[in-house]
Amino acid sequence: MIRTSLLIPVSACLLLAACAGTMHRSDMMSAPMPVADAIKVPDGHKLAMQTVGVGELRYECRAKANTTDQFEWAFVGPTATLNDRSGKAVGKYYGPPATWESMDGSKVTATQVAVAPGGDGNIPHQLVKANPAVGSGMMSGVTYIQRVATKGGVAPAAACSAANRGAAQTVRYQADYLFWKASA
Repeated sequence: MIRTSLLIPVSACLLLAACAGTMHRSDMMSAPMPVADAIKVPDGHKLAMQTVGVGELRYECRAKANTTDQFEWAFVGPTATLNDRSGKAVGKYYGPPATWESMDGSKVTATQVAVAPGGDGNIPHQLVKANPAVGSGMMSGVTYIQRVATKGGVAPAAACSAANRGAAQTVRYQADYLFWKASA
């Protein structure tokens, strides 16, 4: 026999568990996650847009700088779709130069300010300072962009040597891009 005094608390726990199981990622990510001090946006800025970049990073086998007999996979550029938290495409990220473009046609390029470790097998987290936007729209007024929550994207594990100099490879990756604007 079930005691009714236990039924209400148990029912409440089950209801909360069911709701938590159906929570969307956008609900959980409504506020930016804590980031390393190195890539924090300076005071006086507010979060304007959050996207998830999904795509590929291109690498090319090249001689290391100032050498002729040592080789490495050099980063060439990205090709990614920027999605909102519901998975709808809202823009794209490509380069060189690194360019974030909204579906409304506005776009920004940026200069790297700092990086922080992204974890084993993941490209680093990053802070970039945006150049003035081209066009009016979502990218207009963007001052900083953070790359966080990276998955994958590191240089290929394949050998890079004189034998395959000039070879190109793409690597899948995903990252959250947080767009910041100056506070009014």
